[in-house]
Amino acid sequence: MSEIPGDLKFLKSHEWARVEGNGRVTVGISDHAQGLLGDLVYVELPNVGDTVKAGEQAAVVESVKAASDVYSPITGTVVEVNSALSDKPETINEDAYGEGWIFVVEVTGTDELNELLAPDDYAELLENEDH
Repeated sequence: MSEIPGDLKFLKSHEWARVEGNGRVTVGISDHAQGLLGDLVYVELPNVGDTVKAGEQAAVVESVKAASDVYSPITGTVVEVNSALSDKPETINEDAYGEGWIFVVEVTGTDELNELLAPDDYAELLENEDH
């Protein structure tokens, strides 16, 4: 099982959120999710300025196996996207919690962060999926 960083919160659909402290949250997909998808070949990024809602589709990642929606863990406005993924989608495979981030949201309501899974709860979810 992959290492799960302690500073992240998770959705049950395997997206992660890192609170940056300036009202912004960086979003990506978990190492577990990229492992299930296999080699990523394309990432459809949201546009800067898009409004995203918690639990709704904000981006798409495509692998040789399947296309998968990426849901936003938080409501807000997209202020930055990882445009490097357009040329190198495999960055998510190589560094899901670092260089493989997908977009940054300026948050409108921080209460939603409390509804996300803590790293330990996410690890437990993964263990239960394996059974």
